[in-house]
Amino acid sequence: MTPNYLADTHVVVRWYAEPRKLSREQTRVLDQATSRRERVAISAATLVEIAILLNDGRHRIKAKTEDLLSELEADPLFLIFPITIPIAVAAGALSLLRDPADRTIVATARVHRLRLLTSDQRIIASNLVPVVD
Repeated sequence: MTPNYLADTHVVVRWYAEPRKLSREQTRVLDQATSRRERVAISAATLVEIAILLNDGRHRIKAKTEDLLSELEADPLFLIFPITIPIAVAAGALSLLRDPADRTIVATARVHRLRLLTSDQRIIASNLVPVVD
């Protein structure tokens, strides 16, 4: 079954480490996906961002980078989408966003026609992709 949603990096991190920081709607979407055994997509760029966050110590996750990324890869909830040529081209054209990871994540949602679970106000304000905030 094809996913309907793509979770950005902070939504994935919060799901694992600080679920109370997710919005009610984000929690509802993730809980429903779990109970229905549906998958939620994540961009391969999210793996890189998580590794950076963990190595910089900027999050409360108490796990080794490789262990958490392996756990994420094995989690039946998440489906990791690779960065393809259409995603790279789309990301390059998203000049409203500066951060390369944000561009890649938004481009992944656009190319796969998914709603993006995000709390990032720049992404929300850009109206580049439908969001669940």
